[in-house]
Amino acid sequence: MTPHFSHSAPSSAPTELVDFLNTEGSLTAMLEVKAGQPLRVERSFEGYRLLSLAQKKQLGLQGAALNRPLLAWVRESQLYGDNEQPWVQAQSIFPLVSLKGRARRLQQLKSTPIGYVLFKRRRTLPNQRSIEKTADGWQRQTLYDWYGRKILISETFLAAFLSKSD
Repeated sequence: MTPHFSHSAPSSAPTELVDFLNTEGSLTAMLEVKAGQPLRVERSFEGYRLLSLAQKKQLGLQGAALNRPLLAWVRESQLYGDNEQPWVQAQSIFPLVSLKGRARRLQQLKSTPIGYVLFKRRRTLPNQRSIEKTADGWQRQTLYDWYGRKILISETFLAAFLSKSD
């Protein structure tokens, strides 16, 4: 089943989370304002991975392309604000066809927040987004069109983020 993409958080999302779920600009920048300091990124996985059928559908593949193996560069990380508990669990998927030319630098992010690269020249990017409540927290999945390249980023807001009062 193809995910439903919408641009607004469900009315059941916590009020303090709505702006973060809906932002069209850099989530990194918003999180850093909230933290009052740069984000700390800790990677739990970074490397090549075959994509699942659901991930291929989220990237917009159809027909026979869904049955073919698709290799992508995947980075999974936790984003830390101003305390010892991670605020956000993130997964970035870069299909190999998207990693051409300057985009190859996305494979060398290491502990650099992806927002620094994606929003370096533009404040917003064309995207499709779905928002849902998962077992781990509220999640937004965004399919970005970054200069003609598809990038799928999932961000799940964890309990430590919601317990952080401004």
